[in-house]
Amino acid sequence: MKKLLLIFVFTFFVFSLKAQEITKDTTKTWTTKGNISLLLSQSAYNKQWLGGGTSNVAGNFGLNYDFNYKKGDVVWDNKFILAYGLSKIKGNERTAKTDDRIELNSLWGKKSTVKNWYYSMYFNFKSQLDTGLDKNNVKISHFFSPAYFQFGPGFLWKKDNNLSVNFAPAAGKLILVHKHFTDLGSSFGVLQGDNSRFEFGASISAYYKVSPITNVSIENILNLYSNYLEDPQNVDINYQMNVVMKINKYLSANINMQTIYDDNAIKAFQVKEIFGLGINYNF
Repeated sequence: MKKLLLIFVFTFFVFSLKAQEITKDTTKTWTTKGNISLLLSQSAYNKQWLGGGTSNVAGNFGLNYDFNYKKGDVVWDNKFILAYGLSKIKGNERTAKTDDRIELNSLWGKKSTVKNWYYSMYFNFKSQLDTGLDKNNVKISHFFSPAYFQFGPGFLWKKDNNLSVNFAPAAGKLILVHKHFTDLGSSFGVLQGDNSRFEFGASISAYYKVSPITNVSIENILNLYSNYLEDPQNVDINYQMNVVMKINKYLSANINMQTIYDDNAIKAFQVKEIFGLGINYNF
């Protein structure tokens, strides 16, 4: 319950900062936009309720913020994603995480002589904020463990701010995990006894945002990675879809879906989906 309260306090703190209105660069070299969401759900049943059910409360906070630079033949696109969610079921002492992500995507490009094409350099960072537990209540992760980094030069095709694809044929990937998670075996692809794993391969990153109808936006983020050094045919996949369906300026229905495939971590698709109605604010 204390962690749920922290979500609410942090959300209102961000809203209060926005109320002061961040001043944008008057030269228009920088453009910023973002979305804050707080999804809430609650169910309650009294002792006489015959249909069955357990009282519960859940909250999910999300921040999706873009800050992009463009001047002359240079572009620099940055996206910061923060997500955290908790649920509490009556009678269960443990509060469970429903979401936990921190991610930064940065893509620099210098225009080439070919239309819509740029020479590029990209950087990606992914990690989490809080401790992760398995079904047996055993700690399997915590802040900055695991942490993923990708970086490398390449070629960017960018039609506009809503559609782009970056190709990086020489990309590095670094995975960091605290050593106490690999004492008894491998963890998140890092071998037993190690605390890091380095890969060298090729990466494709794509971004597509569309508004099929009024007040509905669908954002798609895709990253593919092939490791030249080991099983290059096994491509790592990370796909995110964020759907915002606005009811009015402050209320919306949100869908967040993420699919991950990394055979070094687990030889199966990891799928997560969160749907909720809550507070939503664009800035």
